[in-house]
Formats: sequence, C-alpha cells, structure tokens
Amino acid sequence: MKFKFLIALFAVFGLVAAACGNDAEDGAEPPDTEQPDAEQPDAEQPDAEQPDAPAPSGPAVDIDAVLAADLANCEPAPTGDPIRVGMAMDFSEVVGFVDIPGSKLVPYFADLINCAGGVNGSPVEVAVEDVGGDAVTAGVAAQTLLDGGAQFLIGPPFADFALPILQATEGNVPLFVAASTEPTLADIENNSYLVTFDDTGQATAAAEWALDQGITRAFVFTQPGPYTGFNPDVFVDVFEAGGGTIVSEQTYEWGADTDFSAQVAELAGILEDNEAFYSAALAFQVTALRGQLEGAGFDNITYIGTDALDATGVQVEDNNEGIVHTPHINIEPGDRNDLLLSGYAAANDGEELESRGFMGLYVDSLLLGLQGIADCGCTDSVGIGEAVAQIVGFQGFSGEITYLGTNGIPDKAVPIKQIVDGEDVLIDTK
Repeated sequence: MKFKFLIALFAVFGLVAAACGNDAEDGAEPPDTEQPDAEQPDAEQPDAEQPDAPAPSGPAVDIDAVLAADLANCEPAPTGDPIRVGMAMDFSEVVGFVDIPGSKLVPYFADLINCAGGVNGSPVEVAVEDVGGDAVTAGVAAQTLLDGGAQFLIGPPFADFALPILQATEGNVPLFVAASTEPTLADIENNSYLVTFDDTGQATAAAEWALDQGITRAFVFTQPGPYTGFNPDVFVDVFEAGGGTIVSEQTYEWGADTDFSAQVAELAGILEDNEAFYSAALAFQVTALRGQLEGAGFDNITYIGTDALDATGVQVEDNNEGIVHTPHINIEPGDRNDLLLSGYAAANDGEELESRGFMGLYVDSLLLGLQGIADCGCTDSVGIGEAVAQIVGFQGFSGEITYLGTNGIPDKAVPIKQIVDGEDVLIDTK
C-alpha cells in the first residue's frame, strides 16, 4: 500500500467519521462524548442475566482443512442448495483500502470451502456490490443482494453506509460490519454485529497497558467525533480511574495536521518527559508529533495509538521505534492468518492484499454467518440471525467471538503491539 497516499484519503475519512455521529438524516444517535465510568467501559452491554446457550452444533467449517484445500485438486463439487452471501462493500477512497481486499479474500475463501466439499454438502456463493461511498447507493446495493437471495450480509465500516443497509434488511437479515469499531453499529435486536472489539475495548486496553508499565502521567490529542474523540475520552477515564493523571488534552485536525508547533510549545511547560501519549491519530501524524517533541528535548515519551496506526502503516514509517498500537489481529509466520494471505497470493499470481491486519475480520464475517446456518439447521435469514445471537466461543481468524449476552459487540482480546528493533512485535494482550 502507498501509505502516504492515505493522507488525503484519511482526511476525507475524518469528515465522514464526524458525520457518522452527527448527521440527523442517517437515523443514528451520536455517541455520547460523556463516557461511562471507567470501571464499566462496556456499559452499553446489557447486564441482565442471559439464558443458557443452546448446545452448539460444532464448527460449521474446519478452517484448517479448508486452508489445506488445493484448488487444482478439489473434492467432488457440493450439490446441495447454495448458501448465498452478500457483500455490500465501499470501494471509494474512504474505505477501499480495507473493503476492496476484503471483497477479494472472502470469495477466495468460499472457493476453498467449496473445494473441500462445501458446508454440509452445500456450496457457498458470494456476491459483491459496491456501495460507491454513497448512502443511497448503499441501500440499493443491499437490496440487490437481498433480491439475489443473500441469506446474510457483510457490510462496510461506517454508519453513513451501514445504516441504509440496515434499513433495507429491516432487521430480518444478519449484517456483519466486518472492519468497524463503531459501537453504535452493533444492535443484536436489529441483526447487526461487529466482528472485532469496539473503540471502548481498544482504548481501555491501551490505558491499562500504560498503567501496567508504571506510567502515571499521560497526555492526549483529541478531535470531537465518534472515533477521534471517543477513543481519547475512554483512555482518559480508564487511565484516571487507575490512578494516572492526564496532564494535558490537546486538540488537532485528524488526518491533516502535521505541524504541531503550537501544541508542542504549550506542552513544553507541562511535560516531565516520562508521559504516555495517546490519540486516534494516523501514523504519519504520530511520527510527525514525535519528531517535533524530540526536537524540543522530550525523548522519553511512550507513544500509543489505535488501530488507525496499523491501517496507515506505522510499521513502515520513519522514526517509529517503540510506538505502541492496538491492531485487530496479530499475524505470525505460519499461523492461520499468514496461511490465508499467502494462499491467496499464491492463487492470484502473487497479489499481496493490503490491510493484512484487517483481512481475517472479513473471513470471520463469512464464517459467523455459516455458523449460524449450521447451528439453526435452517436457511432462512431470521432463523440464521437468531442462531448468530446465541454464538458462544466461536474460534476464527481474528480470535474468539461470543455474541450471547452482548448487544452484538464481541468481548474480544485486544493485541498490544510495539515496534521493537524495526519489527512489529506482540508485547501483550488485554
């Protein structure tokens, strides 16, 4: 990926992200910038005692057997009624960096499933429609997929485009919002599910990690918004609840600012050079700020960021040594995610997919829908959705996923990674 190209891309994303929480026409309530108490970071989850989960039917797909399938030497083709999956993806510059490779990988994995015999003798068919970075088009794309028989959908990350899809499904068809951390998009009553941890989870993990390192002082960069403001707010709540002190909260323009001279001038009279820095800033912004703080004599700051650092290539930025971030997936040589991505490349003339750390979320979205079909023993979307809501302990490419007792946000472990000697290394899991 040409990460520098993402400067303009994410500047657009910043506008969209802000709109997600404030556009009255999209039907979404903006997230409350007043965060819940740090002791209850998942306050949006219901606390009521949940019914026991039904006995699971077992994994719908043997992931390891599927990964070992040879597309040049397949089992006899499955002959049952096809399982139809719809992907409403955003190929625009806003989200294309994850949705485009995701929309390539899921059909490939479906081909592997079919090569290994399908799901209980049924082939998996994947249809893809581009939402075109437009709310109206998103609704049309979803309806096209539903008219084509899609039994569940995989959708784009942002509320501007996911909400029109939910209007089309009317809550009757499961929607997996593969790469989103936006908590307002999860609604188990409306058949809408996140596949990864949400922003509360990743910001909480970052604050707890900082406290574990004995760091007692921190400063944050924030911009009002459901992502750019929400993550720092949660970090502040958790860090202070754990005994830490927030010494400064600075504002900036997300996805655009690289000159932080005004903020550095103010911080120069506050910092003791033993603090943690936290924000949802992009990789090139964090390294720019770091260089300017180092130029002012602050060499011992611990820099911590969100999944945006993984998305915008902190691994290849200059002056990235020691930077900490919270990616969705830790990929090690020879593990399932590595085999998935290397297998795709081998089957597609060496094409390396971008946004590697997000790709397992798209395949897990497929697998979760298939698991719902296996668990309910049905093919109707309503029944599939009811079964998905009961999923417990699903083991996929991105970790363990449970929906029972949640509002559609899995309580997943958050990897903590750090650039160490030029390598992106897993240093903890929260």
